[in-house]
Amino acid sequence: MTLIDTHAHIYDQQFIADQKAMLDRAEMQQISQIWMPNCARETVSGMMALADQYPDRCLPMMGLHPAYVNDTFEQELATVDDQLNRHAFMAVGEIGLDFYWDMTYVDQQFIAFDTQLRWASEQKLPVSMHTRSGHDRNSFAEAADLIEKLALPNLTGIFHCFVGTLDEANRAIELGFKLGIGGVATFKNGGIDKVLPHISLEHLVLETDAPYLAPVPYRGKRNEPAYLQLIAQRIADIKQLSFDEVARHTTANALSLLPTLYANLLPSID
Repeated sequence: MTLIDTHAHIYDQQFIADQKAMLDRAEMQQISQIWMPNCARETVSGMMALADQYPDRCLPMMGLHPAYVNDTFEQELATVDDQLNRHAFMAVGEIGLDFYWDMTYVDQQFIAFDTQLRWASEQKLPVSMHTRSGHDRNSFAEAADLIEKLALPNLTGIFHCFVGTLDEANRAIELGFKLGIGGVATFKNGGIDKVLPHISLEHLVLETDAPYLAPVPYRGKRNEPAYLQLIAQRIADIKQLSFDEVARHTTANALSLLPTLYANLLPSID
């Protein structure tokens, strides 16, 4: 039974020394696809090199990560726009709002988020959404408010690294989004384990967010797509389901988001 890692930065410098071995380990663990979110101009070339080398396995997104929004964000957005119009991408991402580290460019984050949501809608691409709260502001709520306000057609995707409340989970689902569940589900005090029993499997997809947020027993170490099996098993344990059932549903959920231009990949995933 195959799995899909819907969010992994496998072009990161932490993988340079063993990139092929890392991908081989993922293949051995039945990880059929790895979806790669872009962060900024500086990450495009490494991501696209992997996409070119492994076109059926490493699927690229294009977007400007909110933590990379600064006084050059307009140039960064121009790069995203250019890339979206010149190449085929499976999603717009990683986009969203990040209030955790620095609030200097929050207004610019909203402009970048709004702009990229509109591009995704126009191109009928799903989005991979980053929401990290901080400084007494709830990034999930503010992101959801903007999505509701815009009411864009064809807008769907994933709330990546979802660790919110049951009310937030239900709101994301009502907006037409899947919940990306990662290594935090294996943490003793992660909290999402209390929410998952109340969420139908049809709304979940799997992710590692590699090289970050490695699941137990690798917490604190470099994460990689091969560890997705541990996350799937943890969800199975929490929801009292079989591993195969979790794998089957989450893979189908992920595939349902793929745009038409990637339809040729669907028959290979069973």
